[in-house]
Amino acid sequence: MKKLFSICVCFVILLCGFSFAATKAQGVCSALPDHASLAAALKKSTAAGDPKVNGGLAMNMWATLVARDGTVCAVAFTGTKWDDQWPGSRAISAQKANTANAFSLQGLAISSANLFSAVQPGGSLYGLQFSNPVDTTVAYAGPSTNYGQANDPMAGKRVGGINVFGGGLALYNEQGQIVGALGVSGDTSCADHNVAWKTRMALGLDKVPAGLNKSKAEKGTDNIIYDITDGRSKSGFGHPDCGLGEKAISEGF
Repeated sequence: MKKLFSICVCFVILLCGFSFAATKAQGVCSALPDHASLAAALKKSTAAGDPKVNGGLAMNMWATLVARDGTVCAVAFTGTKWDDQWPGSRAISAQKANTANAFSLQGLAISSANLFSAVQPGGSLYGLQFSNPVDTTVAYAGPSTNYGQANDPMAGKRVGGINVFGGGLALYNEQGQIVGALGVSGDTSCADHNVAWKTRMALGLDKVPAGLNKSKAEKGTDNIIYDITDGRSKSGFGHPDCGLGEKAISEGF
């Protein structure tokens, strides 16, 4: 009888924990699209098998949304099951979202792609990539069958992590307020950036106030910068050209 009582108590505590996490996520994530909206926008922006659309290898993709406090709000993929895209890219997409959120402000958006050169030895932000480590207990929790679903084990928790190549973008609403970030992974980092850019646009959270890329706007955008020559970035915030057609596509953004 005591054993049965203990089991019941543990079960109730477990349910309360899940309920608390879900309630917390609903609160901090209220300014962001839900899982279904993220999945639809990601699929609309990805063209698996057709490299002409985003460049790169034309693979299936992962995407993660994080709230302004870093809480994971939704994780989605474009394939029919969780391993139709690189399994390792699930955690990477969360890292990219965390990065763009952590280093963007109300008046300045910095994409994960903008950080590549800055964190290299001699760069202005060298060592940044070693800050804010991934919480592996969050990143690898739960059954893999739930990965990318509405009940993904990362949802409602802070995963952390820093990733310094293309695919992470801050999210700004119609009022220009930063509400979190999006991370995309599953292809070359340059293609990841292109898919993220289109996904953010499809979500309607692309009202970027200013950024480091000044090529098309006086205040700039957070578009990827291809200005590395002989290993050095002219702006200090450049990203390598992956060489599979991604650059020409991003120049149209």
